[in-house]
Amino acid sequence: MNRKKLLGGLCLLAATLMGVSGAWAAEKFDTDPKHQLPKPDSKPADVKKPVKVFILMGQSNMLGMGEVGPETTKGTLEYLTKNEKRYPHLLDDAGNWTARSDVRYVFVMQNKGSMQTVRNEWLTVKAKSTIGPELQFGHIMGYVLDEPVLVLKACIGNRSLGWDLLPPGSERFTVDGKTYAGYKDTPDSWIEGQPKKEVAWYAGKQYDDDVGNAKKVLSEIGKYYPGAEKYEVAGFVWWQGHKDQNPVHASRYEQNLVNLIKSLRKDFNVTNAPFVLAVGCGNPGRTSFGLQIAEAQLAMNDAKKHPEFAGNVKCVESRDFWREADVSPKNQGYHYNRNAETYMEVGNALGWAMAELLKKQDK
Repeated sequence: MNRKKLLGGLCLLAATLMGVSGAWAAEKFDTDPKHQLPKPDSKPADVKKPVKVFILMGQSNMLGMGEVGPETTKGTLEYLTKNEKRYPHLLDDAGNWTARSDVRYVFVMQNKGSMQTVRNEWLTVKAKSTIGPELQFGHIMGYVLDEPVLVLKACIGNRSLGWDLLPPGSERFTVDGKTYAGYKDTPDSWIEGQPKKEVAWYAGKQYDDDVGNAKKVLSEIGKYYPGAEKYEVAGFVWWQGHKDQNPVHASRYEQNLVNLIKSLRKDFNVTNAPFVLAVGCGNPGRTSFGLQIAEAQLAMNDAKKHPEFAGNVKCVESRDFWREADVSPKNQGYHYNRNAETYMEVGNALGWAMAELLKKQDK
């Protein structure tokens, strides 16, 4: 990692504030649209260096629901870049989508019992498609790191942390006379002494699938990052929460999230690898169970409550990036009205949070 370049990248997004000390201002980041990344050059990374891998997980908003087009619709990426002149690093001088030659984007998901490769390409935008936070996150990682970068997304939509993504080690528990599944239990709940419902699923099945698929990609790194032979899992990114909006899962979200962070680090053998997550439920998480989940996510920033995460885990606030339906492609709250600005800004916040943790780790 080039420390000078990383520090310069952080300064690019540092707030320019009057009357504050330089030390404080250097740690203050924002997402002001005036603070933009430069256009990527066409220089490839040195594949003799280990690929820096960032594993992205969650549910449908991590999967990506920000509409790319059409240009005439408010809230699409085409509208934002071509009409509002936002995110100029995404367009070249001819108005075509730029591509990074140093950042590979791979997206895999479980489909009918096996891994499906949805994307395996240099980081760019595809017409008539959607984006997730990976786009801006990948651009930031490519900018601040000299090493080759692989943004590896392993997820699928409509999954809960309290059931589908329940991490290993999670134990069963009882609420109001009903027992709820621990890792690998099935079904999701039952009443002791009564017959269990038969389901073709178990607690943590999606966790196992996503981790297994990510490991499969890494075992064939040269297939997914051409020319590469070595890699390093450099960090994790999490954006999820909508499916856990019920009394039981919301009440367990904080402890499940703690277990998730520890389990992922153990499964990929990367103790204290940087972990960034976004507040995320759709809707956007300011009331009821959405608020309860948001507070559980933000608790990861509490060094007194979770001292083991101080300096290596960071939750970013994303609720202010909600955009109303009248300035968005669709009225679809659980997908942030499919507004590309939301997905770009969440990716931006996650990217600079990761850069900050990498800087601390590099000291």
